[in-house]
Order: sequence, then structure tokens, then C-alpha cells
Amino acid sequence: MRPRIAIPADTLTEATNIINERNAAFAPRPLIEAIVKSGGLPVILPSIDPALAADYRDLFDGIIFAGGADVDPTFFGEEPHQALGPTYRKRDLFEIALLKEAVHAGKAIMGICRGMQLINIALGGSVYQDLSEDPRKTLKHAQAAPGNLPSHHVTVEEDSRIFQLVGRRPYVNSRHHQALHEIAPALRVTAMADDQVPEAVESFANDRILAVQWHPENMFKHYDYSQRLFADLIQRAAQ
Repeated sequence: MRPRIAIPADTLTEATNIINERNAAFAPRPLIEAIVKSGGLPVILPSIDPALAADYRDLFDGIIFAGGADVDPTFFGEEPHQALGPTYRKRDLFEIALLKEAVHAGKAIMGICRGMQLINIALGGSVYQDLSEDPRKTLKHAQAAPGNLPSHHVTVEEDSRIFQLVGRRPYVNSRHHQALHEIAPALRVTAMADDQVPEAVESFANDRILAVQWHPENMFKHYDYSQRLFADLIQRAAQ
């Protein structure tokens, strides 16, 4: 049986053209395709009452926290910055509860963009609500190039899991306006952009968490190192 990989769903807050539905749950098609190509079985989990997150735990072997809206800054003790983007607190509450269940159960965890930020926040870290707050920032992190093309390089720590997957100097895409600030105690930064903005984190104690700031689901069809990130998740989930 293929390892089951959960994708907590995003929510389309606008009305769809299908019976004027509002708050439709959805998952990005490229992410679904990347999981299937890597040998996994996608399982999409709609946001529900976070008190019920534990009931999802036996339905998956690994989980990907995907991109999307900004995380509500009150989860790391801040009021909203004037450049904060859209937020959806219901999704945040559910995903934070689900992450904690996945960590407790020893599930394989991957984060992408917002997902990396949410993992860091849920484990006790914080983010810059906008890169204008980060004194290090000099690169363009919200690329104008098509999203399936790389736009800047990152440098990877050689004593890391991600180094085995993408090498020392991968060329990645980039579309974010926030970045990790205080790093959660359970995590370590294992890749950075040239302006020292964190681009990947991993768990200290084991191999359960690996998260990246870029979007490998948009590049996996043409860049092998992006595909290897999903293959690694499937391998960790199968253990």
C-alpha cells in the first residue's frame, strides 16, 4: 500500500461558480501530482474544529503543510503589521492542532512556504510579518518570473538531510513576503538565501520534519532536486 500523505486543505473564502458555494476546501493540483508521482496517496483534510484533529491521526502516514495565506500573528504574540497579508484564523487553529498531533505521533512532516512558517510558529518560533521588517533582506523573494521557474540560489548546510536531496547550491523559486524570525527550539535552519533569509529547516532530534520556503510542487516536473523532496517524504512516511 502506498503511504498516505495528508494535505490540510486551504479554504476559498470567495464564492465559487459551483452553486455559489462559499468556503470551499481545496488542495493545489501540483501538490497532489507530486505526491502521486513520488509513490504516495494524497488524502485531503478539510479544516474542522481543532478539537477533532486527533481523530484524523490514523488516516495518514505523512503530512504536508502547504502554502497559502499569512498566519495570524497573534499566534506568536504580535498585533498585525500594516503589510500583513490576508489571514484565515480557522485554518491556522486546525493546522496548529494537526501539526502537534503529527509530532506527537511521530509522523513524517513536510512544510512548504506558509507551511514552514506555520511549523515554526506552532513549535514556539515567530516570523517577520513582512520582509520589510528583516534588516538582512536584500533579494527579491516574491519573484516576477513564472512560478515554475527558479529565481535565486540558496546555500545548504552540508551536515543536513536536505543537503543529501538538493545539494549545496540549489536554484529555487520564491514567492513569499514573510520569513522566519525567531527559530523554534526544536528546529534548526539548514539552508539560507544569500541575504541570510532562512530557506529550509529540519528537526533537531530526528528526521521527522523537513520544510522549505520555496515551492517544489511547482518545479518537480522539470527539476529532479524538487522531486527528491517529495520522494524523501514518502520514504520517511513509509518507515
